[in-house]
Amino acid sequence: MASLDPVLDKDGVRLTVDEAIATVTLTNPAKRNAQSPALWRALTEAGRALPGSVRVVVLRAEGQSFSAGLDRQMFTPEGIEGEPSFIDLARSGDTELDATIAGYQEAFTWWRQSDIVSVAAVQGHAIGAGFQLALACDLRVVADDVQFAMRETSLGLVPDLTGTHPLVGLVGYARALEICVTGRFVGAEEAVATGLANISVSRDQLDEAVGDLASALLAAPRDAVIETKALLRGAQERTYEAQRAAERAAQARRLRDLAGVGE
Repeated sequence: MASLDPVLDKDGVRLTVDEAIATVTLTNPAKRNAQSPALWRALTEAGRALPGSVRVVVLRAEGQSFSAGLDRQMFTPEGIEGEPSFIDLARSGDTELDATIAGYQEAFTWWRQSDIVSVAAVQGHAIGAGFQLALACDLRVVADDVQFAMRETSLGLVPDLTGTHPLVGLVGYARALEICVTGRFVGAEEAVATGLANISVSRDQLDEAVGDLASALLAAPRDAVIETKALLRGAQERTYEAQRAAERAAQARRLRDLAGVGE
């Protein structure tokens, strides 16, 4: 397949679009795709740059590791040039600190919007922020060498890049607590068994497996996928009766649309 001209290529993030499939690639393998505020801004920009034709977004990473987590320079007193250090953040007021973290979180929020299905292709280490970025996606396909870990608590911090909600939803409160507090590694077999990953394949089959999944996701009509995703996303927050009502309303919309009948 011919290479595509990138829509965006900056700060360790590259976005390419091939008709209905967009690919976001982490492109700093020399640093194991360590994350920084600049990378988060680039991820946010990638989400905003998606054409309306895109239905599936694949998140992948170059090199041996998906992402080893935060750039360790952020933990030094001087921090990363041009960015607030952790010490600077700690000294800021509550409103400023909250706004800064909310800005960082934007890089992790758009992957679950209803009009796309996002798939993370994860190999090697996905630690801390890397784990949370994989969790930001709807689906995860992992290589058999994957090593998930949530190390923030071990560093005296908490996971704050939107990962706690999907983690609890996937594996339950007790296991999520144990994973976060111990900071232990979760391998491919456990990830599939507990719902963290949809499928595990050998490293050399990862791209092919993700491509097959993307093709399968495109097989259903787009509006039906959007309605189904919205139904499932809201199911945990609704009562059984409220979910029944949501199903009826969604189906009514689909039937009217298919029949060409206005509401």
